[in-house]
Amino acid sequence: MRQRSGQDRRGQRPGGQPRQPGQSGRSGPPRRGLDRELERLDGAPYGRYKSLAGPWELPGGCELRIVRGQADPYAPPARVALRVPGERAGFPAELWESPVRRRALASHLVRHAAREAARVPAFRVDAGGQEVLDRASCVVGAADGSVTLRLGVALPGPRRRIDGREARRLLCERLPRLAERALCLSALDEAAVREFVATVEDSDALRAALPGLGLVGFVADGAMLPRRSGADDRPARGEGLVPFRSPDELRVTVRLPNAGPVTGMGVPEGVTLIVGGGFHGKSTLLRALETGVWDHVPGDGRERVVSHRDTVKIRAEDGRPVERVDVHAFVDHLPGGAPTDDFSTPNASGSTSQAASLCEAVEAGARVLLIDEDTAATNLMIRDARMQALVAKEREPLTPLVDSVRSLHRDHGVSTVLVMGGSGDYLEVADRVVMMDGYRPFDVTGRAREVAARPTGRRAEADSFPGVVARRPDPSSLDATARGRPRIRARGTDYLVFGEHEVDLRAVEQLADASHVTGVGLAMALLVRRGFLDGRRTLAEALDLLDEELAGPEGVAALLSVSDEDFAVPRRYEVAAAVNRLRGLRVLR
Repeated sequence: MRQRSGQDRRGQRPGGQPRQPGQSGRSGPPRRGLDRELERLDGAPYGRYKSLAGPWELPGGCELRIVRGQADPYAPPARVALRVPGERAGFPAELWESPVRRRALASHLVRHAAREAARVPAFRVDAGGQEVLDRASCVVGAADGSVTLRLGVALPGPRRRIDGREARRLLCERLPRLAERALCLSALDEAAVREFVATVEDSDALRAALPGLGLVGFVADGAMLPRRSGADDRPARGEGLVPFRSPDELRVTVRLPNAGPVTGMGVPEGVTLIVGGGFHGKSTLLRALETGVWDHVPGDGRERVVSHRDTVKIRAEDGRPVERVDVHAFVDHLPGGAPTDDFSTPNASGSTSQAASLCEAVEAGARVLLIDEDTAATNLMIRDARMQALVAKEREPLTPLVDSVRSLHRDHGVSTVLVMGGSGDYLEVADRVVMMDGYRPFDVTGRAREVAARPTGRRAEADSFPGVVARRPDPSSLDATARGRPRIRARGTDYLVFGEHEVDLRAVEQLADASHVTGVGLAMALLVRRGFLDGRRTLAEALDLLDEELAGPEGVAALLSVSDEDFAVPRRYEVAAAVNRLRGLRVLR
């Protein structure tokens, strides 16, 4: 579906080399005497804190880099980076010898750092939630096992004057103490560290094994899928919770690097339906697969629930903008004769928004689509026999997904997993049907085929999915500046402020947290800054280059070069979703 390339058309990598992490501010070797300098500044105007930017040597061999000062006591906290050398951190090389182990170790450490930082109101540490993501807040060095913690520090300044003595306690005493307690193996439970790293490594290996097994997802026996609430992603508690157990027909065994053989339900390639009555776990299973693109912390219940890396959740989204998307596979014609193979609107309906989102996901390289009928546009999903009899096809511009979903897999290699409780017509096109009954899965494919064999009188309205047209975004329309200054900011997981625009991401359901949204914005800016989007490359080609940049040894540093903020490294699909929802986006053909 997509080709990956690290070169532009002239055979050279576009853009310059990324700045190393924490290179903002004064360069050169670390200075000594931060404690004396802070006491000297005691009582000075608050803005003098900015003079401290750059690296400082702290007691015990740590280095503190003050990346960004604080303009006044009411401004966002100062941004600092605390580096613990590898020999001081003391982690054995096997704990950081691979990218996945470094990510896991960093995630474990930043959670400890956040708990320690909670004792100091001035400290702000981004630890994330249940997902284990590459984050700017903690990075383990690939060469030496050093640990760099990035955090915010609200610098003290009553009456807009520097409180040098309190600042000295924060930066020269409490920060080194935090490093000692949270970032050094000697203060941690080594068995817990190793369990965390092994759990994440197994999850990553399980996900990597899916394509070779002909699977798009895996749910381990014993997994606990229910969450506490829609606003709390931690595992549910209480009596009556049902551990997942695979149907015999779908059970597979996968050997993992640390846990050894693990059994569970394999979700096969093709078209899979999840059916069942209301409140029996259909959407809970789909939600687990939706978040299965990320690894999870030990104890989450979904540590061994994984999905194909290129899995994208699709839903209807009234009101979103659409810019020059080929949706003619689903929309044959429009009143007034507007083209559907080059469709634009500032305010899409439920059906056209879902059609556009599906085509955009395939354009970006998705290999698996997840759809829940509860959040889908009914008229794009199905037109039953009675509606076909009442409204002639020539008067209905929409072609439902039920008639092209098999072609998506057969002709384009894109599998689909659908939660379906109200439309039996999908039984005819499903390769596998799983019924959830009291949170227990049953393979009812045979029974479903018997039911589907009874004719309903419905006629197929299409026999193929024609594919999508690749688009070339105009890089000048992805401007991250507002009033001449860069402006990238998350508003929770719902909105991204990008330059002069506010991007509505409420329907992009695979974003983990606000830091993830910030990462999306930085990645959008990086697409332009590196020249990956240059007006000639397609969006998919630019995303290939972005993938290569973020997967490389300087992945976090590449986004830090845009702005040193708290962020989590995003996937190409969430970046593409934000680009496509940017009002003001211009697309070249």
